Amino acid sequence: MTSEISEQVDKKDLRRSVFAGAVGVFVHWFDWAVYAYLATTMAQVFFPEQDGTAGLLSVFAVFAVAFFVRPLGSVLFGHLGDRFGRKTTLSIVIISMAAGTLMLGLLPSYESVGILAPILLVVARIIQGLAAGGEFGSAAAFLAEFSPPKRRGFGCSWIEFGSVGGFLCASIAVWALHAAFPAEVVLDWAWRIPFLLTVPMAAVGLYIRLRIEDTPEYRALEDMNNVPSQPVVEVFRSNGRQFLQTVGIETFMNSTFYIVLVYLITYQEEIVGVPADRAALLSAAASVVAMGIIPLSGRMSDRVGRKPVLYTAAALLIVAAVPLFLLMQVNTSWAAFAATFGLAAILAIILGTHASTVAELFPTRTRQSGLSMAYSVAGAFFAGTLPYLMTWLISLTGSTMVPAFTMIVIGVIGAVTLRTMPETSGSDLLHESDRAPR
Repeated sequence: MTSEISEQVDKKDLRRSVFAGAVGVFVHWFDWAVYAYLATTMAQVFFPEQDGTAGLLSVFAVFAVAFFVRPLGSVLFGHLGDRFGRKTTLSIVIISMAAGTLMLGLLPSYESVGILAPILLVVARIIQGLAAGGEFGSAAAFLAEFSPPKRRGFGCSWIEFGSVGGFLCASIAVWALHAAFPAEVVLDWAWRIPFLLTVPMAAVGLYIRLRIEDTPEYRALEDMNNVPSQPVVEVFRSNGRQFLQTVGIETFMNSTFYIVLVYLITYQEEIVGVPADRAALLSAAASVVAMGIIPLSGRMSDRVGRKPVLYTAAALLIVAAVPLFLLMQVNTSWAAFAATFGLAAILAIILGTHASTVAELFPTRTRQSGLSMAYSVAGAFFAGTLPYLMTWLISLTGSTMVPAFTMIVIGVIGAVTLRTMPETSGSDLLHESDRAPR
């Protein structure tokens, strides 16, 4: 029955549902990437009295703060999504995200209001972090439940197509910013432009999300009068193993993501000596490569299974990270492009498959809570701190290969986690626990 419903939805509404699921992810990561790409500028705007490294560390520390509040947002939005439906949280999340981004774009500088400026920056990032805590779980549960079982990997891959699209547009926006304005104008006021652009994007996303229906699986749960009253509690009582497995997979994905698409642009500027505009262009090129591979990875996981695809990515991280970072440090343009493309391709393989993999682990009753909390824990403790940690470790050790060694560890984490998991490709998203009377 579930498969028949899914096939009907596929023919009628899947495209609109994919857009609704991906648009918020796009908006979220556009803002997130702009903040990271403008890290050097933000350090001068909000922490001008510190030296270059200390100011950069302060900006990345504020970046990490948003990750530490994500678990709180994941509990809140996970509960709302499992208790009242996916559509509800998709709408609330995008409103909250836009509010935090608008605040950030309008913040006064340190020069204007002193210590109040970095305090307000932290507040804006906390609001964004709370919203981000609910975005992935809402979108992943929504798209997994709307996609036909035999095309679920492909359907869920569009979540990360949207996220990398956000990074691509952010890198283009930052490149255009540096190209259009002198450095002093960017520092004075023009840095605000990309953040303010997020608000109309979010308005379009909200409009789309308000026009969608809830998912077939969730409506089936309602028809069976089996909607959970305490989904967060139920995750830890009944789905602890799935929760830990998801933390492992999302650590594997998030850590690779933040090194390749967030930290790498700073690494290329500060360590390799790539000019800021070229580093932004490299990031844009990497995003294009990733966007081409992500749907292919999702489709391949539908054909051969989730685990073989993710095992391939883990193996590539382990064997290729060091050679690619060594290549990046060769003082030629082709070497920087080739190394960046290689890292982006490995990341894309993970991105195309991870969402469907973890969504299939949980029953419908607790899917959004489990996904949201595990994703946020992985981000808060193992990914959000990586830009700060990479900067600090390179400063401490003097080794420019710290990110490469870190990626080897990440590959091992991914492989070890996969060993504990079943193959779930094409499985029924309504588990036995969803059908059991309560």
